[in-house]
Amino acid sequence: MTVPVFEEYEPAIDCGCAGCAVRRRSAARALPVRRGGHPAAHGARRALVLATAAGVVLSCGAAGAAAAAGHPLGAPYADGGADPEPATPQGEKGPLRGAGASGPPSAGSAAPRTTRADIIDRAKRWVSAKVPYSMEKYWSDGYRQDCSGYVSMAWNLGTNEWTGSLAAYGTRIARADLQPGDILLFHNPADPSKGSHVTIFGGWADSARTRYVAYEQARPQTRKQSTPMAYWNNSDRYVAYRYKGVAEGSPGSGSSTAFPGAKQFGPGADNKYVTQLGRMLVERGGKRYYAVGPGPEWSAADRRATEAFQRAQGWQGKEADGLPGPHTWRLLATGGGRDIPAAGAGGSPNTAVAFPGRGYFKPGQTNSHVDRLGKQLVKKGYGKHYVSGPDPRWTEADRRNVEAFQRAQGWRGGAADGYPGPETWRRLFA
Repeated sequence: MTVPVFEEYEPAIDCGCAGCAVRRRSAARALPVRRGGHPAAHGARRALVLATAAGVVLSCGAAGAAAAAGHPLGAPYADGGADPEPATPQGEKGPLRGAGASGPPSAGSAAPRTTRADIIDRAKRWVSAKVPYSMEKYWSDGYRQDCSGYVSMAWNLGTNEWTGSLAAYGTRIARADLQPGDILLFHNPADPSKGSHVTIFGGWADSARTRYVAYEQARPQTRKQSTPMAYWNNSDRYVAYRYKGVAEGSPGSGSSTAFPGAKQFGPGADNKYVTQLGRMLVERGGKRYYAVGPGPEWSAADRRATEAFQRAQGWQGKEADGLPGPHTWRLLATGGGRDIPAAGAGGSPNTAVAFPGRGYFKPGQTNSHVDRLGKQLVKKGYGKHYVSGPDPRWTEADRRNVEAFQRAQGWRGGAADGYPGPETWRRLFA
């Protein structure tokens, strides 16, 4: 049986509703018409104005035309109201700048390593900042303020990609395998500005998996809300992708976060899951435990690195025995929990250098971690923005000093936003 392809509905130019009529008249009046000249020229210009006005209505797509004409779209689903299609996700036709914007996908471009937790954390920053939608403007972190610029930022690509090039940075997966930080992408090659859109998958919103939490850059600003799978329109055309640089098992395998069972680990174990465990531990600060590897054969290095990660979570006794269980595996596979402290810091999360979490470092926060961070910045030679202090209160001076340190590591864009993450913290206290 052939699955039908559903196209967006386009309103007729001669739509008789009052809203469309008002929209057409307003668009026509907004276009300047020069005075003087031959009467025939006036007629030609008037025809051009009317044609342009009609084109404005048609170029917005179904949701854009409805919004422009005054048709109600209803309240967002996340607010408990109706469940409409949101206003124009991709925006009107305009210049698509950035790597690959006017050419083929950047297939050879590098995919910087990151974690699912960091992807979602970066996505949340724009939601909190209520970044306005724009296909031409760039936010303070250097990323373009449209849907693909938003994903470029969340994936920490360092370049502004577009819907026609993002797929080159990911591996196609089944929708059933979606995990936080993956994306749902629809690119319309015939007319990229007509319907093309991309969202970040934040998790399932219902047990039936008919809705998901979508992070997206859309008009009027960045939002997070429950969304039907895969989107309100063109749903069958959206493709799920997993970022190639995400720190976990083989992208697209669909089983990277599923705990393979305790029998796969311990003395005598020799399998792919031991290798996967070691790679995840290395990504979380355990590289120093491995002289060679990680590899498929269980070793003392795997046990020590696993124990260090468990102790970094504050676990003791049998909870930190160096053998991974379901909880240890889940934290490693999803980027959750605390990283392994730097060498010399000990294995307890109560040590001075264990990264306490991102929530302590933002406007309005006052705590000992901010004070400790500031003193270490001064010690490392990155305290020039302090007029007084440092002290326990987070200030713009703290952010600028952290940014200076991050830039000194060669980081740019979202990686040098002035807010410490696990890697910034590890390098500061190394």
